[in-house]
Amino acid sequence: MKKPSQKLADPAPRRLRRTYHSAGSLTQTASAGTSSHFGPVALIAGGEGPTKKKDKLNDNLLFSCCCARVGPTWSTVCDCYAGGDKCDQKCVERALIDDGLFYPVGTNLYNDVAYMYPDANLWLTGHSLGGSLAALLGATFGAPVVAFETPGEKMAATRLHLPSPQSTHHITHVYHNGDYVLCLPSCTDLTFPALRRCHLGQRVLFDTVGKRGRSVDSRQHGIQFIVEKVLNEDWDPENGREVPEVDVQEDCIDCFNWQYGDFK
Repeated sequence: MKKPSQKLADPAPRRLRRTYHSAGSLTQTASAGTSSHFGPVALIAGGEGPTKKKDKLNDNLLFSCCCARVGPTWSTVCDCYAGGDKCDQKCVERALIDDGLFYPVGTNLYNDVAYMYPDANLWLTGHSLGGSLAALLGATFGAPVVAFETPGEKMAATRLHLPSPQSTHHITHVYHNGDYVLCLPSCTDLTFPALRRCHLGQRVLFDTVGKRGRSVDSRQHGIQFIVEKVLNEDWDPENGREVPEVDVQEDCIDCFNWQYGDFK
């Protein structure tokens, strides 16, 4: 078993460093989401947090097609854009494994917890960015994952060379279609351009727009809204179901209009 890393002393990824809670054979740890002024969007903390700038960087690296490139007036977060609709594949892959980013920090966190609790049954969970990170770590280590309201991490998993979706059914995404993050990129927001929508594993999708008459709204992304207005309601009581059926995303493709290759 790998010994605990020393990287957790770095103050930048504080959003990933949480107190571990052990109960018998079950150990829980959670990764939080992106700092936002829309309300609490994290399992542990919300609002304007000290990691907001770092959150945006991770969002744009993990979930954009090419370093948050949207147009000529936008600055990118890495030097992988190669003009037109071209993006350098090796460059975007390298951009995700910088030691200061949340995914490498998360792998160290998982190794630390696994070392501290070698007999524990580890589950991963998170909301928004934290949920996507939990899914990526679940694909990396094979741990079960339940993630809430996450931007699509499938492309990031491909760039990290993680297992294909057929081997990631231990990852479950829970979300509703009134969340603006899930309608992206068709309703791209100016803070996190062109977030992806394709996920690993399986999903539980609540049709709050069709069955509850709600519109797509950024205020419906926060974890408090999910708990109070989605999860606390019986979804299909006529058929004896509290939640919708589990399914998988069929034929989901992100960034179809981009070319990836050796351009640099």
